[in-house]
Amino acid sequence: MNPPRLGTLDWQPARSRPELLASPVRHALALADVPCFAAPIDPDLADTAAFCDAYGVTLDVSANCVVVTGRRGEVTTTAACLVLATDRADVNRVVRRHLDVRKLSFASMADAVSQTAMEYGGITPVGLPAGWPLLVDQAVASTDWVVVGSGIRGSKLALRGADCARLPGAEVLELRQPPG
Repeated sequence: MNPPRLGTLDWQPARSRPELLASPVRHALALADVPCFAAPIDPDLADTAAFCDAYGVTLDVSANCVVVTGRRGEVTTTAACLVLATDRADVNRVVRRHLDVRKLSFASMADAVSQTAMEYGGITPVGLPAGWPLLVDQAVASTDWVVVGSGIRGSKLALRGADCARLPGAEVLELRQPPG
């Protein structure tokens, strides 16, 4: 498969660039049948707006992976939500109801990093901990190519939106927060 043309980045098959991937991402890609490409970036430009501006990747093909934690009684549920950079996940209604938790919040940076074994600002849907739900917004799943983190701040991954919906634990939902 030919690499995507997204911005000014030099996309290479991710499996051939293990140094650009966090350990859980390398492991997940070794097991998955998902075409995936990686490109090195300046770690100081890993945050979405700075990345898109510096590398000419549009926000409508960039996705953010956010980690949320919810509780119902003594049971804690941790999940990841994948939404386009142009949108916000409706965590207070859609995600909370879907996970059947009473209270939901974004995971702290320390918890997200320790539980995923990925760098903050590079957390990706590829290689999440086993058993975690991965809630993929319908807009992501229907995007031809989408750019996400690689588990480290020094690179990005590109994969097809439909392949995001096939990752372990993935469920496609309408996650976007209504405008206004």
